Amino acid sequence: MTSLALGPSWLDPTTLISAFGLIGILAIVFAESGLLIGFFLPGDSLLFTTGMLVAGGTYLHQPLWLVCLLVVAAAVAGDQVGYLFGRKVGPGLFRRPDSRLFKQENVEKAAAFFERHGPKAIVLARFVPIVRTFTPVVAGVSRMNYRTFVLFNVIGGVLWGAGVTVLGHFLGRIAFVRDNIEPILIAIVLLSVVPVAIELLRARRGAGRADADRHAVGDSKEPAADRAR
Repeated sequence: MTSLALGPSWLDPTTLISAFGLIGILAIVFAESGLLIGFFLPGDSLLFTTGMLVAGGTYLHQPLWLVCLLVVAAAVAGDQVGYLFGRKVGPGLFRRPDSRLFKQENVEKAAAFFERHGPKAIVLARFVPIVRTFTPVVAGVSRMNYRTFVLFNVIGGVLWGAGVTVLGHFLGRIAFVRDNIEPILIAIVLLSVVPVAIELLRARRGAGRADADRHAVGDSKEPAADRAR
């Protein structure tokens, strides 16, 4: 199997799995789901590759059901930690200065995504890189009802954690997928970024409309002000 030629070699899913096995997969899923420093980790391509390797018995020799169960548990636990962290730090997170591993714009993207989609953002964010790391934190900051969060967290963890892994398991048995795994993994990464691009485009359009409305209101008030003089 070829390696994914996208980003540093140490972030290649096959390299990570061969080096750290199932424990490494679970640690990465947990970190990307709820730890602020995990936003750069290869979640989607990692899970897809995990399913493929389970199907081929390469590096991973556990049954698919057990791998999926553990991945879902790690994903749900990660989001729980993110939510509790958000509740603890509160609005101070939005005042935190940028650093090498923390960018304020990532929090703002997650906040906009959460505001747009409400509770279902917990599920949808699972399939959006970067946003999935910060959304549970934003849910905690906003004091989202805990039972509601847990429900959507579990649903999202199952759909993403088990869904992408099972998809890789069955598609990995197809010769075309095995022979073209590198471009397929790159396509998965690119497709997973599409929702972020759409949200940014919508946000820019919304900001443009708001500016236009403010200018229109200002222009309509100016003649009245002139008449008052």
